[in-house]
Amino acid sequence: MKFDIRYANHPDDSKHYDTKELREKYLIEKLFAEDDILLTYSHQDRIIAGGAMPVKEKLSLGTFKELATNFFLERREMGVINIGGAGTITLDGKVYNIGFKEGIYIGMGTKEVTFASDDPSKPAKFYLNSSPAHKSYPTVKITKPVEGVPAPEGTAYCIQRHLGTVEGMNKRTINQFIIGGVCQSCQLSMGMTELDVGSAWNTLPSHTHERRMEVYMYFELPETEAVFHLMGTPQETRHIVMHNEQAVISPSWSIHTGVGTMNYTFIWGMCGENQTYDDMDNIATKDLR
Repeated sequence: MKFDIRYANHPDDSKHYDTKELREKYLIEKLFAEDDILLTYSHQDRIIAGGAMPVKEKLSLGTFKELATNFFLERREMGVINIGGAGTITLDGKVYNIGFKEGIYIGMGTKEVTFASDDPSKPAKFYLNSSPAHKSYPTVKITKPVEGVPAPEGTAYCIQRHLGTVEGMNKRTINQFIIGGVCQSCQLSMGMTELDVGSAWNTLPSHTHERRMEVYMYFELPETEAVFHLMGTPQETRHIVMHNEQAVISPSWSIHTGVGTMNYTFIWGMCGENQTYDDMDNIATKDLR
């Protein structure tokens, strides 16, 4: 397991960063490595983002000196979404089957967390977000809804919202996984946004939310393509060029939007002061600089 630390910084500092420093401070360039767990700890609301990719071995999520806990989820909760082949997550001996684009909320106090792939030739890629927690809530598997079919016991359907237009090149489906109405959590919110073919812009018009930070992880993007992720204060915008299966840290003061050279999918995770999804300060596109 590898554990990287990123410190928080002030927007007045960030506006002076060159490309190299912007990427060092905000970009999580590598999320997955064969038979390893790669994690990044951000001091922006103390979120942890990373990936587990079991291929030939089962991977156990241990703790780190920096957390000063006996086990990883002693004072944390976690959300996981699988962007690879079918796999399993075992929590204190209970096995959960997690397929492609399925997720799970794991409550505080879970001691043993193990990741495995069903087929080594098609390994699971478990993308995870974790935030501090003060209370233990039930673990819930989360999937996309199947019309006319009730969710199986122990499973919840995500909430789907359809936004954007073809003309605006931002037609998309927002799948809200960890949010009120799906499952309970202390402060973590998490979901997945899928852009329609022909759409390239996400989260437009852009916004900030002073009460929450956010991490975006882009995937389903061919190696030849890229996303130009926009960040910074509305009057001091910057961009970070991102590729498949990379993540970016967005402080509460920063806009977070982007445009791709083709359509793509991204996972968003938030933590902070509240969990109200629509609590945001919208920025008119004409006011961006």
